[in-house]
Amino acid sequence: MANPLLNDRSWNKAAKDPGWAAPDPSDRHTPITDGPISPWRGNVMTVGGTISATGVLMVLLLATAVVGWQMGPDTSAAYRGFPALALGGMLVGFACVIAMYFKPMWAKFLAPVYALGEGFFLGVISKAYNNVQHGIVVQAVGATLGVFAVMLVLYRTKIIKVTDKFRKIVITATMGLMLFYLVSFVINLFGGGVSFLQSTSLLSIGFSVFAAGLAAMNLAIDFDFIERGAKQGLPKGMEWFAATALIVTLVWLYLELLRLLSKLQRR
Repeated sequence: MANPLLNDRSWNKAAKDPGWAAPDPSDRHTPITDGPISPWRGNVMTVGGTISATGVLMVLLLATAVVGWQMGPDTSAAYRGFPALALGGMLVGFACVIAMYFKPMWAKFLAPVYALGEGFFLGVISKAYNNVQHGIVVQAVGATLGVFAVMLVLYRTKIIKVTDKFRKIVITATMGLMLFYLVSFVINLFGGGVSFLQSTSLLSIGFSVFAAGLAAMNLAIDFDFIERGAKQGLPKGMEWFAATALIVTLVWLYLELLRLLSKLQRR
């Protein structure tokens, strides 16, 4: 699942239309004049607050992932590319993401719902993959954590710099990939299929490597959004928006790595 949340439209909307939980403009930049102490700004987005929100969402996601795993298919014969049971969780998560795209300040309420729905979806999908290729889920989780750590180091050391050009290229490519996946999903619903996505050909593997790399680049954009939002004093509620965007990217990265590992093991 590609990440449609972090783009200029969402940023500008949050800045111009803070909505719920926004600080009072008259107080937002009012300093506490007590000696040389730095200016104080209350009720605004912080990096620490975003990390806390991300932690809460991750706990919710993992909790329902366990439920999805328990309810997922028990045998490899039940796996046919996309277990129907996962559809409900995926649709709930997708609906929440679309709502947050248009109303970023609703994230405080929609983000937990997204985490619950997406967690169930991941649990079912992971169980289906694990039935066919035992141990692949552990490998995919480890690879996801590894990529996250590497991207964080590359971002913090400025080896990867998120410029306007970088952001536009990554977001444009992400939207294009998301459209391709959406079309493929609709074809799948009507009984068809895009065999290319599950193929073990070198071209298909190369596509999965590209998709996983694109998801990794989106992590850099997530980190940049969180840092810029905290520096510019976006409304406090945007912590949940940024946390959701980070979780969306991590889920997408995990799914791409899961598919890539599956292809490599089946060659």
